[in-house]
Amino acid sequence: MGRFTVEVANAKLRLAKPFRISGYLFEHFDTLVVTIGDGQFQGRGEAGGVYYLGDDVPHMLAALDTARASIEAGIGREDLRVLMPAGGARNAVDCALWDLEAARAGVPVWQLAGQRPPKPLRTTFTLGADEPDVMAEAARRCAQARAIKIKLTGDLALDLARVRAIRAARTDVWLGVDGNQGFASGELDVLIAGLTAQNVALLEQPLKRGDEAALEGYRSAIPIAGDESLLTLADVAGAVGRFDVVNIKLDKCGGLTEGLLMAAEARRLGLAVMVGNMGGSSLAMGPGFVLGQQCDIVDLDGPTFLANDHTPSVDYVDGNVWSGPAVWGTGMAMAAA
Repeated sequence: MGRFTVEVANAKLRLAKPFRISGYLFEHFDTLVVTIGDGQFQGRGEAGGVYYLGDDVPHMLAALDTARASIEAGIGREDLRVLMPAGGARNAVDCALWDLEAARAGVPVWQLAGQRPPKPLRTTFTLGADEPDVMAEAARRCAQARAIKIKLTGDLALDLARVRAIRAARTDVWLGVDGNQGFASGELDVLIAGLTAQNVALLEQPLKRGDEAALEGYRSAIPIAGDESLLTLADVAGAVGRFDVVNIKLDKCGGLTEGLLMAAEARRLGLAVMVGNMGGSSLAMGPGFVLGQQCDIVDLDGPTFLANDHTPSVDYVDGNVWSGPAVWGTGMAMAAA
């Protein structure tokens, strides 16, 4: 493919307000933006890493430094999956390569991926954990949302109170909850009964990563999605009989290339597919939007938490997300020297 130039920038994306989930409180997202050029065109990719795996900015920079010579030599996306481990660094490089390839070919990424023209996608809008009345008011203020996802903390009684308050405030929306590994297997029956009573449509990652065996053969009235338990393509087969939905996040799996493979394998195994995000600007949502065209559930609301987003940005209209070609997916011509 010829030699490439590689530029790396670190950005701290400040949140408009702190965001709480089980075991963590976020006030900003640290991300890397990788730009890869061939002398005529360039492509970009943004990654935030995986906080619960220690995949932070220093870790991503180290991974990039190790692989830089091979990337600069003109690596392709399939070879990149062998060269670099899954995680944020590979995600940024993989997405930059897709963007560069689109610029060189003069077609959008969705076309390179063999997809039909994209359509707007209904996305969930996530509520960080807080007191029930505060979360209910936030749900009311999020008037355009047609789907809401609630972050839980593992406090069973308080979490169910949160769900009841939000459902009372928004009787009209699709409602899902994210346990973020906060519950014990012995709490599942009570948790799911309480969620079912409030017409909750999805329970995401209730148990800790490593405790998946407790879900083997478990009969749930609500579909259960695997997130932290399902990182890469190698994990998808193990979801059968334990999870109903595979939540694919590009920072976890290492890029759009792997994400598309995961979606295809999940479908083959009879599992539903979800696209999520680890936070980030609109630049990080663009590749997720391409993957989202093949997903049953879409969670691409990361930029809505930011004090200042990337420009140009994705659009959120009437509960849907739209990522146009100017955001990501057609690359750009490099400025003349």
